[in-house]
Amino acid sequence: MRSYEPHDEDAATDVVRDAAGRGERLRLVGGGTKAGIGRPAQDEATLSARGLTGITLYEPAEMVVAARAGTPLAEVQALLAERGQMLPFEPVDYRPLMGSAGEPTFGAVAAANTAGPRRINAGAARDSLIGVRFVNGRGEAIKSGGRVMKNVTGLDLVKLMAGSWGTLGLLTEVTFKVLPVQERVATLVFAGLDDARAVEALATALGSPFELTGAAHLPAGVHGPEPRTLMRLEGFSVSIDYRLGELRRLLERFGAPTVVEDAQGAALWCAVRDVVPLAEPREAAVWRISTAPSHGPAVAAAIAAEREARWFYDWGGGLIWLSTPATGDAGAEAIRAILKVHGGHATLVRAPDPLRAAVPVFEPLSGPLMRITAGIKAAHDPAGVFNPGRMYAGV
Repeated sequence: MRSYEPHDEDAATDVVRDAAGRGERLRLVGGGTKAGIGRPAQDEATLSARGLTGITLYEPAEMVVAARAGTPLAEVQALLAERGQMLPFEPVDYRPLMGSAGEPTFGAVAAANTAGPRRINAGAARDSLIGVRFVNGRGEAIKSGGRVMKNVTGLDLVKLMAGSWGTLGLLTEVTFKVLPVQERVATLVFAGLDDARAVEALATALGSPFELTGAAHLPAGVHGPEPRTLMRLEGFSVSIDYRLGELRRLLERFGAPTVVEDAQGAALWCAVRDVVPLAEPREAAVWRISTAPSHGPAVAAAIAAEREARWFYDWGGGLIWLSTPATGDAGAEAIRAILKVHGGHATLVRAPDPLRAAVPVFEPLSGPLMRITAGIKAAHDPAGVFNPGRMYAGV
C-alpha cells in the first residue's frame, strides 16, 4: 500500500489534490493508537500526519497552545506541565484498551473528540478547541477559529472537525485553551455500594455545590474484588478540606469513605480514563454507551439479562464502558433496543474487523440526519478521498 507523509501543509495539499484527481482513497493516520476504532478501512493508500510536528504557539498568560497535528500529545503535555498548566478535558489514551503501539498525536485528540472523567466539569475536547487548520478533499488549506473564544456566525468548522474521525479533512494544526493544574487532588472512595446506590450517591454529590471533577463507579470484580465509588475534588488545599468534610456529611447514609490522594488517586483515575478495567480479555468486544446517569444501572442490568457482560460507570453513571463476548453481533441489536427504551447511544469501540464490518460501529442515524451527514461529507470531500466508510457505510 502506498504511503504519504508530508512535512508541511503545502505538501499535504498537493498529496490530497493529486489523490482526488486519481480517485485514490486515503486512510488518515496520526500515531496509529486509535486505528482499530470505526469500520474497517476501505482505502488504497495511507496519509500520515506524523511529519507535521512542532508546537507553533504557546502563550501561558493567555492559556492557549497550538501545535501541528502530528506533534506527540506527550510533548505538548510536558510543555504545559512545566508552566503548571494542562488540557482541561483529560484526553483518553486508548493504547491499553486497543493493544496499540505508537504515540497519541495532538491532532487526533481533536479528530476523535476524546474526553476523560473530567468531562463532567470541563467538557470534551471540542469544548476547549478554538482553532483548526485542515486540508479538505479538494486539496485546499482551510483555517477556522483562532486564539480566543468568540461567538460564531455561519458554519463552525472548529466544532465540526472535532469528532469527525478524519472523514472531512486532514487536520494540520489545532489550537486549544488550557487550564492551570490544581494545587491538590483528593478522591473520596466509598466501598460496597451496588450500582443503583452508587449512582444515587454520585448524583447527590454532583448536584451539590462542591464541584466534583470526577464521578465513577467500579462494580465488584471489575477493578478489584470490592465495588468502589469514586468522587474527585480538585483545587486549593483549604477548599479541598472544607469540601471533603461537607461531602462526608451530605453522603453519610452511603457509608464512611476513605480519602485517596497523590499517586494512588492518579492511578485510579488513569485506569478509569483509559478503560484499563476492560482491557482484558483482549478478544472481548467493548462498547461505549452514553445515557442519562439515572438510567445507567437499568441499562447495564438489561444488557446483562441478554448476554454475558462486565461494565463500569463514568460521568456519574452517564457513560457506561461495557465488555461482552465478540460473538454474533456482540450484542448490538439488544443494546440499541434497550437504549431506545431508556435513551442514549452506543459505539462499538473494540471488536475484530469482520464484526466491525458487519455491525454499525457508530450509532445508526435517522434518515434526515444521515442525509445531512452525507451532505456535509460531500461538501468537504466531494471525491470521497478521506477515510471512506469509517463512520458509516457508504459515506
